[in-house]
Amino acid sequence: MATLKITLVKSPISSLKDQQATIKALGLRKMNHTVEKPDNACVRGQIFKVKHLIKVEELGG
Repeated sequence: MATLKITLVKSPISSLKDQQATIKALGLRKMNHTVEKPDNACVRGQIFKVKHLIKVEELGG
């Protein structure tokens, strides 16, 4: 299964509460923190909600 490399590139401090909660749910804590998540519909929905705060790279799998 493919994985996604997600990096927080902009601070969520001034964003909406639900977007802050989504960042936390993705496991991102600090600026430039990177996590790897499976490429599925649930994660893609979370990415879409906060796409202006993160950078996403697709990894083979």
